[in-house]
Formats: sequence, structure tokens, C-alpha cells
Amino acid sequence: MFNDILEASARIIEKEELTAVTTNTVAEAAGVSIGSLYQYFPNLAAILAELTLRERGILMDNVNRVALEFDSAPLEETLLALIEVAVAHQLARPRLARTLDYLEDSLNLFDETVQIGDEIRAAVASLLRRYDYPLADQAAADLVAMSKGMIDAAGRTGETDSKALSLRVKRATLGYLKY
Repeated sequence: MFNDILEASARIIEKEELTAVTTNTVAEAAGVSIGSLYQYFPNLAAILAELTLRERGILMDNVNRVALEFDSAPLEETLLALIEVAVAHQLARPRLARTLDYLEDSLNLFDETVQIGDEIRAAVASLLRRYDYPLADQAAADLVAMSKGMIDAAGRTGETDSKALSLRVKRATLGYLKY
């Protein structure tokens, strides 16, 4: 039921305006009573916060999976795989991703968001250190910020071509690493 409520919230965000997301519409879409919904979530903000954390967790799980799968692959190949994961995550459910990005600050998820960002930067820094890239921590922070900016901007403008976006982010990343 917990996951049904989260998924119902996500579907409403994708199909309606954010203002259409209420505990009543979520309960109805999830096929649960309002009382059952309140057993899991005290209010709408709690639902949206948990949905945000779920989506960030999915991204982090995929970043970790790629880091393991490409453990001995060349740097460029591993970076491309990480970029593809980030692009796929944003473009799989673009309206949901944009809305949750927008809501993140108001949901008081600063610590959790920072933690996930730190984990992603750490994974990229570890990869760069494996190839003896100088100033790996700073480079990882720059690459993550640059990639996030490009990917988020593409999501905001409604871009749907993940291959083209991945290629642009890859070019920017490789250009950064060359200098």
C-alpha cells in the first residue's frame, strides 16, 4: 500500500498540475481509503518528501550499479554509462523529475539531497582517482554540477532525445577532462 500511494502520487503529478495532488486524490488513485493513507503518511508533504527520496534513491542505485559493472572499464566508457543513467532517469518521467526538483527545497530535504549529491560526487571522484586524474574531488564536483545543469535544463524544456542529450553531456565532460 505504501508504494501504491507513492506511485499514485507520481502518476497524478505526471498527468495533472501539482495543485491536483491532494491526499484525497492520491488515496483515490491508489485505491485506498483516506484513513489508510494517513496510516502511512501524516500529510501530503510527507508523501511528496518520500516520493522525492524514492526517486533520488533509484538514481543512486543506478549510479552504484554502473560503478560496479564498469569497475575495470576505461574512464570514457564508465563516464558515458553514468551520464546515460542520469539522462535516462531525468527523461523517463520528466514532469515528475521537474516537479520534485522544484519541491525539494520546500519539503525540507536539504540534508538528504546533499547526502545523495555527495554520494554521486564520491562515486565520480573514485572513478577519476582510479585513473589518476588530478584534483579528482574538485573535478567530480564540477562534472556532476555541469551534467546536472545540462540534464535538468533539457528536462525543463521538454527534451526527449536521450541519445542526443547524452552525447552533449559526454562531449562537455570529455572536454572538461582534457584541460
